[in-house]
Amino acid sequence: MRRRQQAPSGSRRSAREHAFRVIFEAQQGSGTPTDAWNRTAAAMRDPEDDTYPVLSDEALAFSRQLVDGYAHQQARIDAALEASIEGWTFKQMAQTDLNVLRVATFELLNLDTPAGAVIESAVRIARKFGGDESGRFVHGVLARLLKRLEAGQLERGAVTTPAGGQEETFEPQEEEDHG
Repeated sequence: MRRRQQAPSGSRRSAREHAFRVIFEAQQGSGTPTDAWNRTAAAMRDPEDDTYPVLSDEALAFSRQLVDGYAHQQARIDAALEASIEGWTFKQMAQTDLNVLRVATFELLNLDTPAGAVIESAVRIARKFGGDESGRFVHGVLARLLKRLEAGQLERGAVTTPAGGQEETFEPQEEEDHG
């Protein structure tokens, strides 16, 4: 089936949704997140493949940043989530919910994006791909994670602007004293 002509999406929500789908595919045994990202990006460029919505270059770069960041910090992100999820283990959770949470957690811990925008996008993606209660569950987990972050119980990584033109680092850095 030939892809309908459409303008590439430049929205951050579309980029987050793409990152979620890539991480979900990798978790389902489709290789590493990088392998899955490369495969999906190639599918977007194929005019005969309409599996994935076409993203603008900026949105694709943001998606890549989210996927690569998660891949580099998987243990840290999963530990932050485990401490924020009450009454569930990763094995008990719907994998859609877990992977939406992983993308959002990376962004909350590492990028200088307003938390409300991250949480709203995560809830919408969870509602789209998950079960009836996915949106509420994701919202609750991310609200607890944000409280822990604001209370200093979680350490932020290097705060960067999303998809900026500079080389990104995802290792926690000491803040300089400018006083």
